[in-house]
Amino acid sequence: MNLAPLGDQAVLAYLADEAAAVRFAAAVRAANPPWLLDVVPAYASAGVFFRADLIETAQVMVWLNELDSCAEPTVDSRPPLVFTIPVCYEMELDLARVCEATRLSADEVIRLHSATAYTVYAIGFVPGFPYLGYLPPALCGVGRLPSPRVRVEPGSVGLTGRQTGIYPLARPGGWNLIGRTPLTIVDVADGYFPLRVGDTVRFARIDETRYRELAGTRLTG
Repeated sequence: MNLAPLGDQAVLAYLADEAAAVRFAAAVRAANPPWLLDVVPAYASAGVFFRADLIETAQVMVWLNELDSCAEPTVDSRPPLVFTIPVCYEMELDLARVCEATRLSADEVIRLHSATAYTVYAIGFVPGFPYLGYLPPALCGVGRLPSPRVRVEPGSVGLTGRQTGIYPLARPGGWNLIGRTPLTIVDVADGYFPLRVGDTVRFARIDETRYRELAGTRLTG
């Protein structure tokens, strides 16, 4: 593990891989020292935010190194969950573009996308947006749109590069949209953020009738 200051109230830890970052963030969160403000994992790194009035950066780095060297890592108080998210792939905008880039049929793209178990490696961009990896090799390498859309509807499922993700809120976006889930995956006003780094997400294909039946239902693990 390598550590670097991130401003004057955070330390950025670089880990060997994504799984190590998830374990490390869980260990810091479970230890919960009094100076800790937040832990934000992102793929193979984790940002540890602290109260500068209680501890100095150098002391945090010593503490993190000692935690990382423990033989028995601390278990997170909330273990990873598995989520199945229904997706109506007929509600797409860019499936033809993905098919052209991958040289696959629409049915093959949908089959591969929905047959894969994804790990939540990071949450960001907007509150609750899950960065999910990794796409099967045949779906990798599709670039972003040349120009981002001004508005992407909530629940839109997109992909780019090696990642797939879900837009929880209406926002601009440049990912290739291949479907839409009827579920509410974020409720900012209510503080509802069910997905966390380390969770597993699978997609299940549904038709438009089922989409309408499930519209507005909250995501649960």
